[in-house]
Amino acid sequence: MTLQTLQLSNGVTRYVQAGAGAPVLLLHGVGLQAEAWGPQIAALSADHRVIALNMPGHGGSDLLAAGADLPAYVAWAAEAIRALGIAPVAVAGHSMGAFIAAGLAIEHPDLIARVAVLNGVHRRTDAARAAVQARALEIAQGKGDLETPLRRWFGDSAAEQLCRAQVANWLSQVSTAGYAAAYSAFAGGDAFYADRWHEIRCPALALTGDGDANSTGEMAQAMAAAAQNGRAVVISGHRHMVNLTAPETVSAALRDWLAMPAAAPKMERPVA
Repeated sequence: MTLQTLQLSNGVTRYVQAGAGAPVLLLHGVGLQAEAWGPQIAALSADHRVIALNMPGHGGSDLLAAGADLPAYVAWAAEAIRALGIAPVAVAGHSMGAFIAAGLAIEHPDLIARVAVLNGVHRRTDAARAAVQARALEIAQGKGDLETPLRRWFGDSAAEQLCRAQVANWLSQVSTAGYAAAYSAFAGGDAFYADRWHEIRCPALALTGDGDANSTGEMAQAMAAAAQNGRAVVISGHRHMVNLTAPETVSAALRDWLAMPAAAPKMERPVA
């Protein structure tokens, strides 16, 4: 993978790409970077042009304007797609990236051929919303810590602890300003597009792990049911960083998604 630079209206966006063929765009979560998609880049680039963007304020990409909300991040991603000349593109997002991917499919259907949301949040409870907003305030005040998300995201097995160390390293590299800005947008993100999933007409995949307390299997099922051509996959025994802890299973699910007919009837996918 080679780190490349894209000049957009807000400044520089950094990205990596690999492979050739039909394009696939990958969007990471808050605090991470494009390389968090490493297993999927390796798997999908065998027959696709895979592009993974570094979110504003992450991985050397410039920040958006102060106070940017989720639609501002969606607009940034839409501008990147146009600048790269890859529309219509298959887009997959993880966590905050899942919010952006869904927003793209709703706001810019002409740019999106299909959409996948991994560990996406949908209709938080009031208690969950209050908790994430409180954490956003702590991060903005410089009081955030890395252990809180890492405890939620990983189990105790040796394999998961290895992934945890890798993710902890990425979290330690992100700028405080970039992390705080993106987390603030993430905290308010589910209010923007939850009621508009029925507008998504392209093939849509909602995938999560059954151990993800904040991006639950029920949320994935609800998003897939609301989309006009949706499919849900819930992977047993995994949490929030399922693309790293179950890389082969996730990559296989993404290959299935890439092969979904554009106008196929809605399908249910058994729990893995």
